[in-house]
Amino acid sequence: MALLDIVKIPDPVLRKICAPVEEVTPDMQQLFDDMLATMYDAPGIGLAAPQIGLDKRIMVIDIVKDDDEDETPREKDPMVFVNPEIVWESEELNEYEEGCLSIPEVYENVTRPAQVTVAYLDRDGKEQRRDCDGLLATCVQHEIDHLNGVLFIDYISKLKRDRIIKKFAKAKKLAEAG
Repeated sequence: MALLDIVKIPDPVLRKICAPVEEVTPDMQQLFDDMLATMYDAPGIGLAAPQIGLDKRIMVIDIVKDDDEDETPREKDPMVFVNPEIVWESEELNEYEEGCLSIPEVYENVTRPAQVTVAYLDRDGKEQRRDCDGLLATCVQHEIDHLNGVLFIDYISKLKRDRIIKKFAKAKKLAEAG
């Protein structure tokens, strides 16, 4: 497995609407494994293809964290979603403090539907449906947003968002100059 570079804002690839995947191939299954390895290494609980510079409707998620001291370590539960689409969402809302591997060290509260049902292809290309609630529902919506060129900071005030984008643009300019 290879660790992939994670794209940071303001890279324009993060604002693209991704193209659907035509067919799940063995090469793509290797990509899924590389994406999961990259997500675990970061560490994160979700990663979408545009975050590694790919214009494909692919995302990986594993909401099992092994840093909860009170809990017995749980097995990883890696999930691969190809061409995911939310087919139902609850009227009930939840608020979570979200972060993003493409916007490191920034966390903001975002309100989203508390439950969703997602239709997708799994790592073998088979059609699936999954009912999601809690953190998984939030994570699925956050990663699908990535596939549609939407970032979690788009849900916060324009002033905060502009400040965050400006900070990352300045850091990128300094890195390129240095």
